[in-house]
Amino acid sequence: MHCKQLLQKCCMLLLITVTKYAHAQDTLHITLPQTQTQFFNQNLDLLAERYNINIAKAEELQSSLYNNPEISFTGNIHNPEARKYFDISNSTGDYGIGIEQVITLAGKRNKQVKIAQTNTRLAESSFAELVRNLLYTLRSDFYTLHFLQQSLSAYKTQIGSLQKLAETYSQLQLKGVVTLKDAIRIKSLLFSLMAEQTELLNQVHDVQSDLQILLHLPNKYIITDPEKDVLNYSPVKNFTIESLIDSAYFHRADLQIAKDSIVLNEQNYLLQKSLATPDLTLGAAYERRGGFVPNATYFNAGIAIPLFNRNQGNIKASKIAIDQTKISFNNSRFKIEKEVQSAYLKVLTTDKMLLSIDTSFYSDFESLLQSVLENFQKKNISLVDFTDFYDSYKTNILQFNQLQNEKMQAIENINFTIGKFLFD
Repeated sequence: MHCKQLLQKCCMLLLITVTKYAHAQDTLHITLPQTQTQFFNQNLDLLAERYNINIAKAEELQSSLYNNPEISFTGNIHNPEARKYFDISNSTGDYGIGIEQVITLAGKRNKQVKIAQTNTRLAESSFAELVRNLLYTLRSDFYTLHFLQQSLSAYKTQIGSLQKLAETYSQLQLKGVVTLKDAIRIKSLLFSLMAEQTELLNQVHDVQSDLQILLHLPNKYIITDPEKDVLNYSPVKNFTIESLIDSAYFHRADLQIAKDSIVLNEQNYLLQKSLATPDLTLGAAYERRGGFVPNATYFNAGIAIPLFNRNQGNIKASKIAIDQTKISFNNSRFKIEKEVQSAYLKVLTTDKMLLSIDTSFYSDFESLLQSVLENFQKKNISLVDFTDFYDSYKTNILQFNQLQNEKMQAIENINFTIGKFLFD
């Protein structure tokens, strides 16, 4: 009696948890293309990162602007002889007007424009790198969720049939038709499956949460629907490892960032060298009464003497930075090569494993499960054989789903490492 009550409480608790979660969220069936469209339109990280490109373009515009001229005016505050404030009259007052313009030398402005243009490319590459990382997470979660939900479906079928069997055995045990040991064995198997289902359900919730954040879909229970031909497709066989590595060199945004970092440091080195040349200041002035003659006009020119500070430290630092970024670039190329090789081998390994499995074993799962249950009820098979079948079949279903997921994860890893999709 105690076991029956415990069984009822566990079933009720699981039912309440699943029902409450399902009612709290609307169900959304979504394909991978629909998922990606939603991602590009609604992901807040992408929307925020796009502003960095606009900021870089604005800074590029700013770098192309010329220095503003400076106009000055000088006049009397108080004329003690005429006893007037701000006296600029013809008879006694004095005032002066001047204009100055800074002329940048050694091509500083053009060098700053080139640096700003490189920074814009870096912002665009950073955005592309963010897309690469988030899209990998999105597609990876998409397939993970699909196969977790497939496993949940298998648990649901097994638990449904076992619940009916457990209730039947409880009644038969009370009548003395079956032993208490057999009834408890059935309930124990049911408890085990329910506990595993709860653990699997928690994993689904975690992936659901990640997808909801990526797609900006609060209060939506997502059910992923991948195309069957995609699941059965193995695109890696159509490519050599060398072609995949070359593709990664061409498409990877992080490698482009490393390249542009070298360019940026080379441009900065040239700019720092040009900063050793001081800028020229040109100007003209008019003085009403304060000069050596009335209505005097002046021309002035000024330039700093690069006697002590010739920007030596910044020039040296920028040159060292070039060597540093070149090493980082070479290291990035080496890491990309190894990442592609590793991803390529993972796809081949999982493909080989899946090809060795007879998938027809899993196609008629429910009918086979029902057949075993009927044979057990007819006492054609023993309780030990029946529970062993349930346990081994559950294990095989989970392993099969896990292998399929690992295959898709390996393909997505290839997509991630080469920076483009082998297929959509």
